[in-house]
Amino acid sequence: MVRILIGWLTAVLVATVAGSLVQSHFTLAAIARIHAPVALRDRLALYAYDLVHFAPLWAVIMALGLLIAFPVAGWLAHYRPRWHAVLFPLAGLAAVLTALLVMDAMLPVTVIAAARSALGVSLLCLAGALAGAVYIAIVPYRQKGQN
Repeated sequence: MVRILIGWLTAVLVATVAGSLVQSHFTLAAIARIHAPVALRDRLALYAYDLVHFAPLWAVIMALGLLIAFPVAGWLAHYRPRWHAVLFPLAGLAAVLTALLVMDAMLPVTVIAAARSALGVSLLCLAGALAGAVYIAIVPYRQKGQN
């Protein structure tokens, strides 16, 4: 049980940090599109700012999404053990995509800059898939009857 908790917390951390970095990158890309140079020091400051200000809210969203997605993936893996290595990354991807779609439906504007393009949504979803891969690296699948 402790290993599952550590796996989930680590997956949340991975999805949060990766998502925050994607968010920062898209903000910097938007600034670059208006031909405003951004010094390396300012870029790093934005990454740090987003890790402090954007990441906590994103962490809550990822924690809730993965708290739902991983048990579903585990349940499916019980019936399809060979798919285990694919199901958890897909669950992480689905958690991010679902969160973005719910926010898009509930809010009048897309508040996450990265989610305003297909590439941004894809990269955020890839962060969720990475979280699922990290989870299965920490919590290896055991078929019924194994110790």
